[in-house]
Amino acid sequence: MVALDITMDIYMEFEQVIAHCKALKKEVEQLGDSDGAKLKGLKARIYDFLSKVGGPNNTFVKQVSSVESTVTSYQKNVVSEVLSSFIAHMENGLVGGISPKRQAELDVVSDLLEQANTLLENPKVHSAAPAVLIGATLEEFLRAWVEEEGLSLGGKKPSLDSYCKTLREEELITKQDVKDITAWSGIRNHAAHGEWSEVEDRARIRLMLEGVNLFIRQKTA
Repeated sequence: MVALDITMDIYMEFEQVIAHCKALKKEVEQLGDSDGAKLKGLKARIYDFLSKVGGPNNTFVKQVSSVESTVTSYQKNVVSEVLSSFIAHMENGLVGGISPKRQAELDVVSDLLEQANTLLENPKVHSAAPAVLIGATLEEFLRAWVEEEGLSLGGKKPSLDSYCKTLREEELITKQDVKDITAWSGIRNHAAHGEWSEVEDRARIRLMLEGVNLFIRQKTA
């Protein structure tokens, strides 16, 4: 639940980016013929905004830079269309090759795996704790993947197993992936149900962490 809550907060930031972009677009469209100075200032703000969100060398930044600061219908239309296109790219996940929402989810997954690593390296923390966290992180990754692909669980209860089966049915993961996920799920379940003897071997949990980490990197490469 922690991962989901954090992801939702970051997604709200994505929505705010879209809203800010639309607000800038509206400001451009409301400029009058004598607002050359305002257009110049707006261009600077838009340039800074697009650079931070899409990177300093993205095409949208270059397009804004090429527009003269003289206010004409043409100049306003160009800047407005650049912002419209940027909004479309954001909403369709074309900025940086991955949607901001998906990137936010992946960032959360990466942070949680790092937390699991920190717990695993602490001898005062039982290895069951990082095992549960790794399993929960893997489940969150698969859930977000299923959602990103627009797939249906077909009435199955949301779980690591159902996400795994759904992705396998679409051939997005291999039979070996399913075997690995099933094994990791088993370890997580042992830890979650207090079966301490099954999760006392820190080396086994370390292999789980490395395996999940590698799996996620491969699937997002």
